[in-house]
Amino acid sequence: MTSIVRGGIVENRKFRINQFIKVPEVRLVDFDGTMIGVIKTTNALAKAQAKDLDLVEISPQANPPVCRIINFSKFKYEMEKKEKEARKRQKISHVKEVRIRSRISERDLEVKIKHAREFIVGGDKVQLTALFPGREIQHKDLGIKIMDRIRESLADIACPERKVCSMGTRVFLTLVPKNKIK
Repeated sequence: MTSIVRGGIVENRKFRINQFIKVPEVRLVDFDGTMIGVIKTTNALAKAQAKDLDLVEISPQANPPVCRIINFSKFKYEMEKKEKEARKRQKISHVKEVRIRSRISERDLEVKIKHAREFIVGGDKVQLTALFPGREIQHKDLGIKIMDRIRESLADIACPERKVCSMGTRVFLTLVPKNKIK
């Protein structure tokens, strides 16, 4: 949220304040929250200046727009604080990919399952991709069996987002943590 200072008056990109409110009438709310009513913008601005506060347009979509008499810098600080808290609570999950081949050894498969388990416990989605180079595409059933085995071994912590799908020379399965499913 950026603001520009012009002639000692702060113009905010989100809210219009003081002289930047160009409508003829506004619905005014006092600094303590009491509704004053619909009055001319010049009168509302005079009331705000008499109290050494700012006239801020809170709801520009309303007819007439709702304005409030408040300390704008304090209001802006509180809004930034709320936005920061909302960003803090937000958890971003990533999609991690684990690639396997149709002719994978037993030990390598266990390592891939271990990596997928770590990703899921960390809260990320895991996309399993079985690759079929060359003529191996004729044996997609082997890749699907491997996907089913991985799904069964991770069934305690993850569920499939959708069933196994095939596209070209690849077979996909996406697993999501059980605590993420609603």
